[in-house]
Amino acid sequence: MIPIPVQSGFGNEFASEAIPGTLPVGRNSPQRVAHGLYAEQISGSAFTAPRHLNRRTWTYRIRPGAQHRPFSALSPGRFHNRFSEVPPTPNQLRWDPFPLPQAPTDFVDGLLTLAGNGGPEAQCGVGVHIYAANTGMCDRFFYDADGELLLVPQQGRLRLHTELGVVEVEPLEIAVVPRGVRFRVELPDGAARGYVAENFGAPLRLPELGPIGANGLANPRDFLAPVAAFEDREGDYELLAKFQGGLWSARIGHSPLDVVAWHGNHVPYKYDLRRFNTMGSISFDHPDPSIFTVLSSASDAPGTANLDFVIFPPRWLVGEDTFRPPWYHRNVASEFMGLVHGVYDAKAGGFVPGGASLHNCMSGHGPDGATADRAAAADTSRPEKLADTMAFMFETRMVLRPTRQAMDALQLQRDYAECWQGLRRNFQPPR
Repeated sequence: MIPIPVQSGFGNEFASEAIPGTLPVGRNSPQRVAHGLYAEQISGSAFTAPRHLNRRTWTYRIRPGAQHRPFSALSPGRFHNRFSEVPPTPNQLRWDPFPLPQAPTDFVDGLLTLAGNGGPEAQCGVGVHIYAANTGMCDRFFYDADGELLLVPQQGRLRLHTELGVVEVEPLEIAVVPRGVRFRVELPDGAARGYVAENFGAPLRLPELGPIGANGLANPRDFLAPVAAFEDREGDYELLAKFQGGLWSARIGHSPLDVVAWHGNHVPYKYDLRRFNTMGSISFDHPDPSIFTVLSSASDAPGTANLDFVIFPPRWLVGEDTFRPPWYHRNVASEFMGLVHGVYDAKAGGFVPGGASLHNCMSGHGPDGATADRAAAADTSRPEKLADTMAFMFETRMVLRPTRQAMDALQLQRDYAECWQGLRRNFQPPR
């Protein structure tokens, strides 16, 4: 795979060719492309976007992307943008892991929408989904015209066959598929489950480091893009598109993953979360969770994200005279959390790998009673290693509105609020 620095919004140019000599020299769309290929550009931003924000990739392919039969709308399913089905709630919400399917289910059919805000029409907001699948998409292909997809595997690997090459991700890694890029998903381990953020806003990029300086958090050199790989096969296939919140289907007589060479910066990529360089206090207290930001989608308000992807990886806790778990707080932003591996240090139970929680704008949350008691009694003169953990958060400036299927799910923990009811009154006023 190709290292791609992302700190400047993919302003740099990258190139790959499966057959040497395919990429044209000095021009993007020559009169005749090598090997009888077609030139086609995929634009991920406005043509006139500033150079450091401009996203586009030139592809040199066997057939143009326009060659397929007309699309037809599919019946509304579990994967959607219907964020107004039920009133949003200030209550804290938490779900057990959703089960793996028993019947054959591929990645697209296994997507289920839990919450979201905004949408593709407004070009802002985020959709939050989970997937649970047990079969590959051999003869089906998919692209999302509404937003880019951030995939967070929790169980089982995903092998993403994209127009620009193959990206394989395992739990503790993430992958991003840009808006409009076509792909299919194979499951090397036979079953897979995980989380998806569908970003309707500005493309994800690395956050600015500010006082941290030049080094820390996610290093640009650790992001990888695929090398060119193409499929030259014909048959009766299905091309699925997500467009304005709904799924559409078209017949296509060939694999659309037929790009022989490409150059540009609108490309899929992956990142290994184990390479994140964690920051933290070495005296007392601990900084805000923003120090754990891996990727961020900017909004029109400076310093306020449309979407932040934040992780809570293995790390040392060394703050003295400090309440070390995440403190109790109420946040103007809304937070969806998932657990990929291990134990989350703010909860003694109930939040397990594959599960999820949602704490909306100004809804109080924090450690449960057992965790608070343990933290208050801890010997903070000794460092503590959190070794067996990997939690993450999708944080957004707008309220995340749960879907009806999320609120009706058997996995919804309807007694979640009980985890705080045992907090004792410890107040001892002076006499």
